[in-house]
Amino acid sequence: MSGVWVFSNGVVRLVENPGEYQGSSSRRKVLVHLASKEVITSYSVLESKLLSLGWERYYDDPDLLQFHKRSTIDLISLPKDFRKFKSMHMYDIVVKNRDEFEVRDMQ
Repeated sequence: MSGVWVFSNGVVRLVENPGEYQGSSSRRKVLVHLASKEVITSYSVLESKLLSLGWERYYDDPDLLQFHKRSTIDLISLPKDFRKFKSMHMYDIVVKNRDEFEVRDMQ
């Protein structure tokens, strides 16, 4: 099963072909750290924010950048290349760090 999870009107659903989804925005998304109001522009910036929230680097898969939080079963898996960091990865971070991050349309 592949696709993109779409959040719309408080409902989450899997869209198999996101290009055909009419509710999707063609605007580029950015991940924002709410406390500092900083846009995440690199994995080094993201890693420092996650480490300060209790996440630890997980080195199990050499093809992914992964973070695990001991107090949960959550695992954040990201592509090694920041250029492949997409909105689905951003929403995964937001869901696992409520009140810490937000996804916004790039302006």
